[in-house]
Amino acid sequence: MRTSSVIKRLLGVEKALVEGVDFEGDDLVVRVRLHKRQQLRCSRCGKLCGKHDNGRGQRRWRALDCGTVKVWLEAEAPRVRCREHGVVVARVTWARAGAGFTRSFEDQVAWLAANATQSVVGQLMRVAWRTVGRVLKRVVDERRAGVDLLDNLKRIGIDETSYRRGHRYLTVVVCHDTGRLVWAHPGNSKATLEKFLEQLGKKRCQKITHVTCDGAEWIHDTMREHCKRAKVCLDAFHIVKWANDAVDEIRRELWNEQRGSGDKQLAGEIKGTRWALLKNPKNLTDKQADALAQLEADNSDLYRAYLLKEQLRLLLKQRAKEAIPLLDTWLKMAAGSGLAAFEKVAETITRQRAAIDAMLRYGLTNGRVESVNAKIRLIQQRAFGFHDPRALIALAQLTLSGLCPPLPGRAQS
Repeated sequence: MRTSSVIKRLLGVEKALVEGVDFEGDDLVVRVRLHKRQQLRCSRCGKLCGKHDNGRGQRRWRALDCGTVKVWLEAEAPRVRCREHGVVVARVTWARAGAGFTRSFEDQVAWLAANATQSVVGQLMRVAWRTVGRVLKRVVDERRAGVDLLDNLKRIGIDETSYRRGHRYLTVVVCHDTGRLVWAHPGNSKATLEKFLEQLGKKRCQKITHVTCDGAEWIHDTMREHCKRAKVCLDAFHIVKWANDAVDEIRRELWNEQRGSGDKQLAGEIKGTRWALLKNPKNLTDKQADALAQLEADNSDLYRAYLLKEQLRLLLKQRAKEAIPLLDTWLKMAAGSGLAAFEKVAETITRQRAAIDAMLRYGLTNGRVESVNAKIRLIQQRAFGFHDPRALIALAQLTLSGLCPPLPGRAQS
């Protein structure tokens, strides 16, 4: 086999000729030239174009290392005049448009970023982490061009997750049927969600049958406006959280009352009941169980609040046939309890009743979305240093949307 053929095979270079190989310091530079039929083509659409100028002349692309040696490809980089895209750098077969790295190099960076830590990617590939962010966006843009993540959506979950301090959020959309992240965008507002629906299109909006979400009105209103057939299901976790927050509010009020009256011992005992009141009964320690027993003996408002919370939690686990009448009874009890915090919860549940009944009937929760959010937070920790949320979204899509390329030379698993 010819030496040039060996070099092309090692570097993953196709439809090109190797003109020379030299060492510059510790780096290996391979000079290549495209086959005539591949020259002067638009780097965006691939169409044959007229030459505009020589561009910057010779250009280099970082390739995968050979052993311990850095490798660069060097070739002419003229500019062409495309009817559709204007004046652009001519296409090369070994790299993506606008990249300073070969396709194999970027695919390996993307695979590592989806499966390893920041330090591993940086040390192994010898690139800065910010450079990784730009590589990920190019890889994801290309992979998405051949895959429509929004196709065949019927049951989706919508939630928001914080990605940075200062109330910076991503809105994420997950498919319940595949468990995959199908869309994410910076922001948490009606305008943000409407961008997703605009991409989905009017016809596909009408194919959405179920939507799970928290109690955010901007999600409920937007989905009911644009997806007429969709049943909006309020996640049970958030309903129980409203009750937990009400219990904790009552506990804090009672604690403040006892502190104000000078009974520090009782105030300390009330403060120590927090986790006993919020945990599921089967998970209580002996000390926490004793604290609840004391509250029951005292017949305090705090214990009545705890009972209301537990009744709500348990009824939400029942089948719709039993749960819906039980919820009617619970709302009457909460509204007449004399506990202001639970009266507010009852008002909120009444306002969101249609979405709660839908959740009970169809048995859908936001569990898949919460799982994806947890993974995004882990990815965010690995992606420390990404100042552009689009880089974080690209890494999340590589990992959670099935867009991760295989390692160079290996088939897609």
